[in-house]
Amino acid sequence: MQKVYGNGVVLANLPGQRRVPYASQEELSALRDSRLRRAVRYAAESVPYYRKMFAALKIDPREIRCIEDLDRLPLLDKSTIQQDPDSFISTSWLGKKSIPFLTSGSTGLRLRIHHDPHSLLQNIAFGEREREVVTALCDRRLGYKELYLGFPQWTIAKVWDFYKKWTFLPVRPQRIFISITEPVEHIADTINQFNPDIILGWGSYLELLFRMLALNAIRIHTPRVLIYGADSMTPEGKRSIERQFNVTILSHYSAVECFKIGFMCEQGNHFHLHQDLCHIKIVDASGSNAPIGRKGEVIISNLINRGTVLLNYRLGDIASLSPEKCSCGRSLSLLSELEGRVEDILFLPGGIIIHPRMIWSVFKGRNEVIRYQLIQHEPLRFELKVLTQDTQIYQRVIGGIVGDLHQLLGSSALIEAHYAEDLAEVTTSKFRPVQSHCKQHQLR
Repeated sequence: MQKVYGNGVVLANLPGQRRVPYASQEELSALRDSRLRRAVRYAAESVPYYRKMFAALKIDPREIRCIEDLDRLPLLDKSTIQQDPDSFISTSWLGKKSIPFLTSGSTGLRLRIHHDPHSLLQNIAFGEREREVVTALCDRRLGYKELYLGFPQWTIAKVWDFYKKWTFLPVRPQRIFISITEPVEHIADTINQFNPDIILGWGSYLELLFRMLALNAIRIHTPRVLIYGADSMTPEGKRSIERQFNVTILSHYSAVECFKIGFMCEQGNHFHLHQDLCHIKIVDASGSNAPIGRKGEVIISNLINRGTVLLNYRLGDIASLSPEKCSCGRSLSLLSELEGRVEDILFLPGGIIIHPRMIWSVFKGRNEVIRYQLIQHEPLRFELKVLTQDTQIYQRVIGGIVGDLHQLLGSSALIEAHYAEDLAEVTTSKFRPVQSHCKQHQLR
Protein backbone atom coordinates (compact mmCIF):
# COMPACT_ATOMS: atom_id res chain seq x y z
CA MET A 1 0.00 0.00 0.00
CA GLN A 2 2.90 2.33 0.67
CA LYS A 3 4.13 1.92 -2.90
CA VAL A 4 0.61 2.38 -4.26
CA TYR A 5 0.42 5.67 -2.36
CA GLY A 6 3.86 6.66 -3.61
CA ASN A 7 3.07 6.00 -7.25
CA GLY A 8 -0.24 7.80 -6.85
CA VAL A 9 1.50 10.97 -5.65
CA VAL A 10 4.02 10.86 -8.51
CA LEU A 11 1.41 10.25 -11.19
CA ALA A 12 -0.93 12.92 -9.79
CA ASN A 13 1.80 15.56 -10.05
CA LEU A 14 3.37 14.43 -13.33
CA PRO A 15 0.98 15.87 -15.95
CA GLY A 16 2.05 19.24 -17.29
CA GLN A 17 5.42 19.45 -15.56
CA ARG A 18 7.32 19.88 -18.83
CA ARG A 19 5.00 22.76 -19.74
CA VAL A 20 5.45 24.67 -16.45
CA PRO A 21 8.79 26.31 -17.42
CA TYR A 22 7.09 27.80 -20.48
CA ALA A 23 4.04 29.20 -18.63
CA SER A 24 3.46 32.94 -18.50
CA GLN A 25 4.74 34.93 -15.53
CA GLU A 26 1.13 35.55 -14.55
CA GLU A 27 0.43 31.80 -14.40
CA LEU A 28 3.68 31.10 -12.53
CA SER A 29 3.02 33.87 -10.01
CA ALA A 30 -0.51 32.60 -9.35
CA LEU A 31 0.77 29.05 -8.79
CA ARG A 32 3.59 30.32 -6.55
CA ASP A 33 1.37 32.53 -4.41
CA SER A 34 -1.19 29.75 -4.01
CA ARG A 35 1.53 27.44 -2.71
CA LEU A 36 2.85 30.20 -0.47
CA ARG A 37 -0.54 30.71 1.19
CA ARG A 38 -0.84 26.98 1.88
CA ALA A 39 2.72 26.80 3.24
CA VAL A 40 2.20 29.78 5.56
CA ARG A 41 -1.11 28.48 6.93
CA TYR A 42 0.43 25.08 7.45
CA ALA A 43 3.43 26.59 9.27
CA ALA A 44 1.25 28.74 11.52
CA GLU A 45 -0.94 25.79 12.46
CA SER A 46 1.59 23.00 12.93
CA VAL A 47 5.17 24.32 13.25
CA PRO A 48 6.11 25.49 16.78
CA TYR A 49 8.58 28.18 15.67
CA TYR A 50 6.08 29.84 13.33
CA ARG A 51 3.19 29.60 15.77
CA LYS A 52 5.25 31.61 18.25
CA MET A 53 6.59 33.97 15.58
CA PHE A 54 3.20 34.96 14.17
CA ALA A 55 1.87 35.46 17.71
CA ALA A 56 4.87 37.59 18.73
CA LEU A 57 4.65 39.75 15.58
CA LYS A 58 0.84 39.96 15.86
CA ILE A 59 0.48 38.96 12.22
CA ASP A 60 -2.52 37.00 11.01
CA PRO A 61 -1.09 34.28 8.72
CA ARG A 62 -4.01 34.82 6.37
CA GLU A 63 -2.54 38.26 5.63
CA ILE A 64 0.44 36.62 3.88
CA ARG A 65 -1.16 36.19 0.48
CA CYS A 66 1.60 36.87 -2.03
CA ILE A 67 5.37 36.79 -2.20
CA GLU A 68 5.68 40.49 -1.46
CA ASP A 69 4.01 39.86 1.92
CA LEU A 70 6.95 37.65 2.93
CA ASP A 71 8.89 40.88 3.50
CA ARG A 72 6.85 41.29 6.70
CA LEU A 73 8.55 38.21 8.16
CA PRO A 74 12.12 38.22 9.56
CA LEU A 75 15.06 36.58 7.83
CA LEU A 76 15.94 33.18 9.23
CA ASP A 77 19.56 32.36 10.12
CA LYS A 78 21.15 28.90 10.11
CA SER A 79 22.22 29.38 13.72
CA THR A 80 18.58 29.83 14.79
CA ILE A 81 17.68 26.45 13.30
CA GLN A 82 20.74 24.76 14.74
CA GLN A 83 19.82 25.88 18.25
CA ASP A 84 16.41 24.17 18.10
CA PRO A 85 15.87 22.18 14.87
CA ASP A 86 12.80 20.39 16.23
CA SER A 87 10.88 23.66 16.54
CA PHE A 88 10.91 23.93 12.72
CA ILE A 89 9.45 20.44 12.18
CA SER A 90 5.69 20.18 11.73
CA THR A 91 3.71 18.32 14.38
CA SER A 92 1.35 17.08 11.64
CA TRP A 93 1.31 13.54 10.25
CA LEU A 94 3.61 14.63 7.45
CA GLY A 95 6.05 16.09 9.95
CA LYS A 96 6.02 12.97 12.09
CA LYS A 97 6.66 10.79 9.03
CA SER A 98 9.39 13.08 7.68
CA ILE A 99 12.92 11.85 6.94
CA PRO A 100 15.97 13.66 8.36
CA PHE A 101 18.85 14.80 6.16
CA LEU A 102 22.05 16.53 7.22
CA THR A 103 23.44 19.50 5.32
CA SER A 104 27.08 19.31 4.26
CA GLY A 105 28.10 22.17 6.53
CA SER A 106 29.80 23.96 3.61
CA THR A 107 29.28 27.26 5.44
CA GLY A 108 30.52 25.74 8.68
CA LEU A 109 27.16 24.96 10.29
CA ARG A 110 25.62 21.51 9.90
CA LEU A 111 21.84 21.39 10.05
CA ARG A 112 19.27 18.60 10.33
CA ILE A 113 16.53 19.20 7.77
CA HIS A 114 13.45 16.95 7.52
CA HIS A 115 11.58 16.27 4.27
CA ASP A 116 8.11 14.79 4.34
CA PRO A 117 7.26 11.74 2.18
CA HIS A 118 4.71 13.59 0.05
CA SER A 119 7.15 16.31 -1.04
CA LEU A 120 9.89 13.75 -1.72
CA LEU A 121 7.53 11.89 -4.03
CA GLN A 122 6.45 15.12 -5.71
CA ASN A 123 10.13 15.76 -6.36
CA ILE A 124 10.17 12.88 -8.87
CA ALA A 125 7.44 14.57 -10.91
CA PHE A 126 8.98 18.04 -10.63
CA GLY A 127 12.22 16.57 -11.99
CA GLU A 128 10.56 16.28 -15.42
CA ARG A 129 11.39 19.96 -15.95
CA GLU A 130 15.10 19.25 -15.66
CA ARG A 131 14.94 15.88 -17.41
CA GLU A 132 13.55 17.58 -20.52
CA VAL A 133 16.93 19.29 -20.94
CA VAL A 134 19.16 16.25 -20.51
CA THR A 135 16.98 13.85 -22.52
CA ALA A 136 17.07 16.28 -25.45
CA LEU A 137 20.87 16.43 -25.24
CA CYS A 138 21.00 12.62 -25.05
CA ASP A 139 18.62 12.27 -28.02
CA ARG A 140 16.47 9.85 -26.05
CA ARG A 141 13.75 10.17 -23.46
CA LEU A 142 14.04 6.64 -22.09
CA GLY A 143 16.87 4.20 -21.54
CA TYR A 144 19.68 6.70 -21.08
CA LYS A 145 22.47 5.90 -18.62
CA GLU A 146 23.52 7.95 -15.60
CA LEU A 147 26.74 7.52 -13.65
CA TYR A 148 27.00 9.26 -10.28
CA LEU A 149 30.37 10.08 -8.71
CA GLY A 150 30.11 10.79 -5.01
CA PHE A 151 30.51 9.47 -1.51
CA PRO A 152 28.39 6.60 -0.11
CA GLN A 153 26.82 8.92 2.49
CA TRP A 154 25.74 11.40 -0.20
CA THR A 155 22.22 12.79 0.27
CA ILE A 156 21.07 11.41 -3.05
CA ALA A 157 21.81 7.85 -1.93
CA LYS A 158 19.34 8.30 0.94
CA VAL A 159 16.76 9.75 -1.46
CA TRP A 160 17.15 6.75 -3.79
CA ASP A 161 16.66 4.39 -0.87
CA PHE A 162 13.43 6.20 -0.02
CA TYR A 163 12.18 5.91 -3.62
CA LYS A 164 12.86 2.16 -3.68
CA LYS A 165 10.70 1.71 -0.59
CA TRP A 166 7.88 4.06 -1.64
CA THR A 167 7.51 3.51 -5.40
CA PHE A 168 7.55 0.79 -8.04
CA LEU A 169 7.97 3.06 -11.02
CA PRO A 170 8.49 0.78 -14.03
CA VAL A 171 10.76 3.20 -15.93
CA ARG A 172 13.96 4.58 -14.43
CA PRO A 173 17.26 5.55 -16.05
CA GLN A 174 19.98 2.94 -16.00
CA ARG A 175 22.01 4.20 -13.08
CA ILE A 176 25.18 3.28 -11.22
CA PHE A 177 27.13 4.92 -8.41
CA ILE A 178 30.93 5.09 -7.98
CA SER A 179 32.63 6.28 -4.82
CA ILE A 180 35.20 9.04 -5.30
CA THR A 181 37.43 7.06 -2.94
CA GLU A 182 38.15 4.69 -5.85
CA PRO A 183 41.40 5.14 -7.84
CA VAL A 184 41.10 7.21 -11.01
CA GLU A 185 42.03 4.20 -13.17
CA HIS A 186 39.15 2.18 -11.68
CA ILE A 187 36.72 5.06 -12.25
CA ALA A 188 37.87 5.33 -15.86
CA ASP A 189 37.45 1.57 -16.37
CA THR A 190 33.92 1.69 -14.94
CA ILE A 191 33.01 4.60 -17.20
CA ASN A 192 34.28 2.68 -20.23
CA GLN A 193 32.35 -0.45 -19.27
CA PHE A 194 29.08 1.35 -18.51
CA ASN A 195 29.21 3.95 -21.33
CA PRO A 196 27.07 6.57 -19.53
CA ASP A 197 25.22 9.29 -21.37
CA ILE A 198 25.38 11.52 -18.27
CA ILE A 199 27.96 11.82 -15.50
CA LEU A 200 26.91 13.66 -12.35
CA GLY A 201 28.92 14.73 -9.30
CA TRP A 202 30.42 17.53 -7.27
CA GLY A 203 31.83 20.31 -9.42
CA SER A 204 35.25 20.42 -7.78
CA TYR A 205 35.73 16.67 -8.09
CA LEU A 206 34.56 16.43 -11.71
CA GLU A 207 36.95 19.24 -12.65
CA LEU A 208 39.83 17.45 -10.92
CA LEU A 209 38.92 14.06 -12.41
CA PHE A 210 38.84 15.28 -16.01
CA ARG A 211 42.03 17.26 -15.45
CA MET A 212 43.78 14.09 -14.26
CA LEU A 213 42.37 12.09 -17.18
CA ALA A 214 43.78 14.66 -19.62
CA LEU A 215 47.17 14.96 -17.89
CA ASN A 216 47.67 11.22 -17.78
CA ALA A 217 46.23 10.57 -21.25
CA ILE A 218 43.62 8.18 -19.86
CA ARG A 219 40.97 7.52 -22.50
CA ILE A 220 37.33 7.24 -21.44
CA HIS A 221 33.94 6.94 -23.05
CA THR A 222 32.86 10.56 -23.42
CA PRO A 223 29.37 11.22 -22.04
CA ARG A 224 26.91 13.55 -23.71
CA VAL A 225 26.50 15.67 -20.57
CA LEU A 226 28.34 16.45 -17.35
CA ILE A 227 26.12 17.78 -14.56
CA TYR A 228 27.64 19.24 -11.42
CA GLY A 229 26.15 20.45 -8.18
CA ALA A 230 26.88 20.92 -4.46
CA ASP A 231 29.99 22.95 -5.22
CA SER A 232 31.24 24.62 -8.38
CA MET A 233 33.77 24.36 -11.16
CA THR A 234 36.18 27.15 -11.96
CA PRO A 235 35.37 28.93 -15.26
CA GLU A 236 38.79 27.92 -16.59
CA GLY A 237 38.26 24.29 -15.64
CA LYS A 238 34.83 24.18 -17.24
CA ARG A 239 36.11 25.67 -20.52
CA SER A 240 39.05 23.25 -20.56
CA ILE A 241 36.83 20.17 -20.14
CA GLU A 242 34.38 21.35 -22.80
CA ARG A 243 37.23 21.98 -25.23
CA GLN A 244 39.25 18.79 -24.60
CA PHE A 245 36.37 16.33 -24.22
CA ASN A 246 33.69 17.96 -26.39
CA VAL A 247 31.04 17.52 -23.70
CA THR A 248 28.16 19.77 -22.60
CA ILE A 249 28.48 20.91 -18.97
CA LEU A 250 25.39 21.92 -17.02
CA SER A 251 24.61 22.53 -13.37
CA HIS A 252 21.64 22.04 -11.05
CA TYR A 253 21.12 24.42 -8.13
CA SER A 254 19.85 22.54 -5.11
CA ALA A 255 20.46 22.15 -1.39
CA VAL A 256 19.42 19.83 1.41
CA GLU A 257 17.13 22.67 2.51
CA CYS A 258 15.39 22.61 -0.89
CA PHE A 259 15.90 19.92 -3.50
CA LYS A 260 14.59 21.97 -6.43
CA ILE A 261 15.94 25.53 -6.74
CA GLY A 262 17.17 25.97 -10.30
CA PHE A 263 18.68 24.31 -13.37
CA MET A 264 20.61 25.21 -16.49
CA CYS A 265 18.99 24.69 -19.86
CA GLU A 266 20.68 23.74 -23.13
CA GLN A 267 22.25 27.21 -23.34
CA GLY A 268 24.30 26.48 -20.21
CA ASN A 269 24.31 30.05 -18.93
CA HIS A 270 21.93 31.15 -16.16
CA PHE A 271 19.87 29.05 -13.75
CA HIS A 272 16.15 28.79 -14.51
CA LEU A 273 14.46 29.06 -11.11
CA HIS A 274 11.69 26.71 -9.96
CA GLN A 275 9.91 29.84 -8.76
CA ASP A 276 6.64 28.04 -8.00
CA LEU A 277 8.46 25.51 -5.77
CA CYS A 278 11.09 27.67 -4.09
CA HIS A 279 10.86 31.44 -3.94
CA ILE A 280 14.19 33.26 -4.12
CA LYS A 281 14.91 36.83 -3.25
CA ILE A 282 18.25 38.62 -3.12
CA VAL A 283 19.04 40.95 -0.21
CA ASP A 284 21.83 43.42 0.42
CA ALA A 285 24.00 43.70 3.53
CA SER A 286 21.20 45.45 5.44
CA GLY A 287 18.68 42.69 4.63
CA SER A 288 16.72 44.84 2.17
CA ASN A 289 15.71 43.53 -1.25
CA ALA A 290 18.47 44.14 -3.78
CA PRO A 291 17.60 45.58 -7.23
CA ILE A 292 17.38 43.17 -10.15
CA GLY A 293 20.89 42.57 -11.45
CA ARG A 294 22.61 43.50 -8.16
CA LYS A 295 24.48 40.76 -6.34
CA GLY A 296 23.47 39.91 -2.80
CA GLU A 297 22.62 37.10 -0.40
CA VAL A 298 20.28 34.32 -1.54
CA ILE A 299 17.12 33.98 0.60
CA ILE A 300 14.84 31.01 -0.07
CA SER A 301 11.33 29.99 0.96
CA ASN A 302 10.59 26.31 0.34
CA LEU A 303 6.94 26.21 -0.73
CA ILE A 304 6.67 22.41 -0.94
CA ASN A 305 8.33 20.71 2.02
CA ARG A 306 6.07 19.97 5.00
CA GLY A 307 8.79 18.46 7.20
CA THR A 308 11.15 21.28 8.16
CA VAL A 309 9.41 24.48 7.05
CA LEU A 310 11.74 27.28 5.95
CA LEU A 311 10.50 30.77 5.07
CA ASN A 312 12.89 33.65 4.35
CA TYR A 313 15.86 31.38 5.02
CA ARG A 314 19.45 32.58 4.53
CA LEU A 315 20.92 29.88 2.32
CA GLY A 316 24.44 31.33 2.48
CA ASP A 317 25.05 31.82 -1.26
CA ILE A 318 25.69 35.02 -3.23
CA ALA A 319 23.99 35.63 -6.57
CA SER A 320 21.83 38.06 -8.54
CA LEU A 321 18.51 37.86 -10.33
CA SER A 322 18.90 38.46 -14.04
CA PRO A 323 16.63 40.85 -15.99
CA GLU A 324 17.30 38.86 -19.18
CA LYS A 325 15.10 36.34 -20.93
CA CYS A 326 16.60 33.06 -22.09
CA SER A 327 16.59 32.29 -25.80
CA CYS A 328 15.43 28.72 -25.02
CA GLY A 329 11.86 30.01 -24.62
CA ARG A 330 11.43 29.13 -20.94
CA SER A 331 9.80 31.93 -18.98
CA LEU A 332 11.10 31.00 -15.52
CA SER A 333 13.04 33.74 -13.74
CA LEU A 334 16.81 33.56 -14.13
CA LEU A 335 19.56 33.53 -11.52
CA SER A 336 23.02 34.65 -12.56
CA GLU A 337 26.44 35.25 -11.02
CA LEU A 338 25.96 32.48 -8.49
CA GLU A 339 29.18 32.42 -6.51
CA GLY A 340 29.40 28.70 -6.05
CA ARG A 341 32.09 27.39 -3.73
CA VAL A 342 35.02 25.58 -5.29
CA GLU A 343 36.02 23.42 -2.35
CA ASP A 344 39.62 22.58 -1.48
CA ILE A 345 40.53 18.97 -2.22
CA LEU A 346 43.23 17.40 -0.08
CA PHE A 347 46.15 15.75 -1.88
CA LEU A 348 48.06 13.18 0.16
CA PRO A 349 51.33 11.38 -0.61
CA GLY A 350 50.95 8.41 -2.93
CA GLY A 351 48.31 10.11 -5.10
CA ILE A 352 45.52 9.79 -2.55
CA ILE A 353 42.72 12.36 -2.96
CA ILE A 354 40.35 13.35 -0.17
CA HIS A 355 37.26 15.40 -1.04
CA PRO A 356 35.89 17.73 1.70
CA ARG A 357 32.63 15.75 1.79
CA MET A 358 34.63 12.76 3.00
CA ILE A 359 35.85 14.87 5.92
CA TRP A 360 32.22 15.89 6.53
CA SER A 361 31.30 12.23 6.93
CA VAL A 362 33.45 12.12 10.09
CA PHE A 363 31.33 14.86 11.67
CA LYS A 364 27.97 13.87 10.18
CA GLY A 365 26.66 11.95 13.18
CA ARG A 366 28.33 14.04 15.86
CA ASN A 367 25.63 16.48 16.94
CA GLU A 368 27.90 17.78 19.73
CA VAL A 369 30.04 19.56 17.12
CA ILE A 370 28.74 23.02 16.31
CA ARG A 371 31.40 23.90 13.73
CA TYR A 372 34.72 22.49 12.55
CA GLN A 373 37.60 23.36 10.27
CA LEU A 374 40.44 21.16 9.01
CA ILE A 375 43.47 22.99 7.58
CA GLN A 376 46.19 21.20 5.61
CA HIS A 377 49.49 23.04 6.19
CA GLU A 378 51.72 20.32 4.72
CA PRO A 379 50.85 17.08 2.92
CA LEU A 380 50.65 15.19 6.23
CA ARG A 381 50.34 18.02 8.76
CA PHE A 382 46.85 19.22 9.66
CA GLU A 383 45.31 21.68 12.07
CA LEU A 384 41.86 20.73 13.36
CA LYS A 385 39.66 23.40 14.92
CA VAL A 386 36.50 22.21 16.66
CA LEU A 387 33.75 24.17 18.39
CA THR A 388 31.39 22.44 20.82
CA GLN A 389 29.07 23.81 23.48
CA ASP A 390 31.86 23.72 26.07
CA THR A 391 35.36 22.34 26.60
CA GLN A 392 34.11 19.32 28.54
CA ILE A 393 32.13 18.10 25.54
CA TYR A 394 35.17 18.82 23.36
CA GLN A 395 37.40 16.66 25.53
CA ARG A 396 34.85 13.84 25.38
CA VAL A 397 34.54 13.74 21.57
CA ILE A 398 37.88 14.90 20.17
CA GLY A 399 39.63 11.55 20.55
CA GLY A 400 37.06 9.75 18.42
CA ILE A 401 37.11 12.52 15.80
CA VAL A 402 40.89 12.41 15.46
CA GLY A 403 40.78 8.62 15.28
CA ASP A 404 38.24 8.68 12.45
CA LEU A 405 40.26 11.33 10.59
CA HIS A 406 43.32 9.10 10.81
CA GLN A 407 41.26 6.41 9.06
CA LEU A 408 40.87 8.81 6.12
CA LEU A 409 44.18 10.67 6.17
CA GLY A 410 46.41 7.80 7.23
CA SER A 411 47.98 6.82 10.55
CA SER A 412 51.12 8.86 9.79
CA ALA A 413 49.16 12.13 9.47
CA LEU A 414 49.89 14.67 12.20
CA ILE A 415 46.63 16.23 13.39
CA GLU A 416 46.99 19.14 15.82
CA ALA A 417 43.52 19.55 17.36
CA HIS A 418 42.30 22.36 19.57
CA TYR A 419 39.09 23.89 20.88
CA ALA A 420 38.24 26.97 18.78
CA GLU A 421 35.94 29.58 20.27
CA ASP A 422 36.69 31.87 17.33
CA LEU A 423 34.62 29.63 15.06
CA ALA A 424 31.51 30.93 16.83
CA GLU A 425 32.12 34.34 15.23
CA VAL A 426 32.21 33.03 11.65
CA THR A 427 29.35 34.48 9.61
CA THR A 428 30.70 34.79 6.08
CA SER A 429 29.51 32.50 3.31
CA LYS A 430 33.16 32.24 2.22
CA PHE A 431 34.03 30.07 5.23
CA ARG A 432 35.61 26.75 4.22
CA PRO A 433 35.43 23.83 6.65
CA VAL A 434 38.32 22.24 4.76
CA GLN A 435 41.29 24.31 3.60
CA SER A 436 44.54 23.31 1.94
CA HIS A 437 47.67 25.44 1.80
CA CYS A 438 49.58 22.80 -0.17
CA LYS A 439 50.36 23.08 -3.84
CA GLN A 440 47.91 20.99 -5.82
CA HIS A 441 49.42 20.94 -9.30
CA GLN A 442 51.24 17.60 -9.09
CA LEU A 443 48.46 15.31 -10.26
CA ARG A 444 50.45 12.56 -11.98
